[in-house]
Amino acid sequence: MNVFLLYKDRDFHLNQQLPWNEQALIRDLELDTLFSAMAGSDKFLHEVAEHTVLSGINCDMETIMYRQEILRDCINNQSVVKDLFSLANDAIENEKARPWGLFNKWPSSILRRSLHAMRMYIIILKSLRNLAEENHTKFRSEGFNRFFERILSDLSDDYFDEIQGHLESLKFPDGILVSTRLGNGNKGSDYLLHKPVPGERGKFRKLMEDFIYRQNQEERLLWMAWLLKTDRESYTFSISPRDEGGIRALGKLKDEGINSVASTLAQSNDNILGFFYMLKTEIGFYIGALNLHKKLSALNEPVSFPVPVADGPFIHTAKGLYDACLALTMGKQLVGNDLGARHKKLVIITGANQGGKSTFLRSIGLSQLMMQSGLFVPAVSFTASLADSVLTHFKREEDTSMTSGKFDEELDRMNTIINNITHRSIILFNESFSATNEREGSEIAGQIVSALLEKNIMIFFVTHLYEFAHSFFSRNSEDYLFLRAGREADTTRTFRLTEGEPQQTSYGEDIFYSIFKPDKESETLN
Repeated sequence: MNVFLLYKDRDFHLNQQLPWNEQALIRDLELDTLFSAMAGSDKFLHEVAEHTVLSGINCDMETIMYRQEILRDCINNQSVVKDLFSLANDAIENEKARPWGLFNKWPSSILRRSLHAMRMYIIILKSLRNLAEENHTKFRSEGFNRFFERILSDLSDDYFDEIQGHLESLKFPDGILVSTRLGNGNKGSDYLLHKPVPGERGKFRKLMEDFIYRQNQEERLLWMAWLLKTDRESYTFSISPRDEGGIRALGKLKDEGINSVASTLAQSNDNILGFFYMLKTEIGFYIGALNLHKKLSALNEPVSFPVPVADGPFIHTAKGLYDACLALTMGKQLVGNDLGARHKKLVIITGANQGGKSTFLRSIGLSQLMMQSGLFVPAVSFTASLADSVLTHFKREEDTSMTSGKFDEELDRMNTIINNITHRSIILFNESFSATNEREGSEIAGQIVSALLEKNIMIFFVTHLYEFAHSFFSRNSEDYLFLRAGREADTTRTFRLTEGEPQQTSYGEDIFYSIFKPDKESETLN
């Protein structure tokens, strides 16, 4: 059985390749906060969250909408989804709890352990079937409807009756009937385990009938005459309890006979266990989404399902957009921002320090990744074009271990980005090229941004470089959008970004008040 809750036509694997810049994304967008909120203290859920969110950049429109529908179902049926996750987890943990032991390399031991595991799986599979019967009508998404249909059709009563019959037969209540041929050196070869037939004579007759069927007509008549004799003698032997060699030899014959059966049953167990691993993994993504939804709702923060746009010029529009990671860290509701970057190639964000510029930039990158992985986004509404990659070039704190200067390190990272960029990339710059003087930094930033714009790369740029920002503003291009962080006359930050021309100010007054904190009212009176 397949799960198909993250993709329509294939399974999701945790070993798939992640973006080349995964570490930069985690660091710059503070994604560990998001993953921890989704996972809680569960390391497995953390791994699932990290892989699904980061690999989501490769999802197409159909996959995103497919996951959104499933996530809506999960939000509306949280208890059922959690029960599915618990069933899968129970199957996996129960399997882990049974040690293989020292002698489980022998077929008889493998068979015994596999029988025990299969009985446990049957109990959990029946619970899964019952869960599907009771709740399948509550779900609306294509993914869950297909999943429950497979469960109800594949896990029928006839299926369980057949499995139970096989398990009873593999207990070998009437002993084991094995046939073999003599090979080189009179050693046994071509061991064949026969289906049990009740009664010793029944087993013997079945064995002989199978053997006689393979002979020619004349030999078949002779064998049938011998088989029908009533005065035929039978030969048996017994092994002394002290005959360790004989017991080992008999055990070896038994293992040779049941080897294929033990292997087949063990493989069947592996297939069922693989199904539960896949179910736990794919449902785990939605469990993480439910955890995140609960935590953001507790902060009275809005979330919404985004509207992805597949083709055409880049579009980024939002209402009430905020940085979910910062909200989770601070534990309180944040000021949201609106964005109207429709058919814009470049968004330059300027303004005073601590005004929310970097926070807004992170909210753009975070929402893009969340949207493309099929999650809701931290906003009242959000519409964005799909991207091939999300790239970040954020300023770094001084690193004493660096073998070159800070500015050289910035250029080196920029070179790596250029070597991996695509025509549908989104790149986020945060105070880039500020490790040198204003004029040199503005010149380098201007040349890099101009080259990227020629390749139709979508750019968000937070900067204090006035010459750089104003040079693009003076071009009066409809492809550019300029935002400025809000600031009251008394230096209070509004944390809202509005459209506005870059200003040539360093807000030194803010630094003065932040250090000396004079009484502004008395200062005015004097």
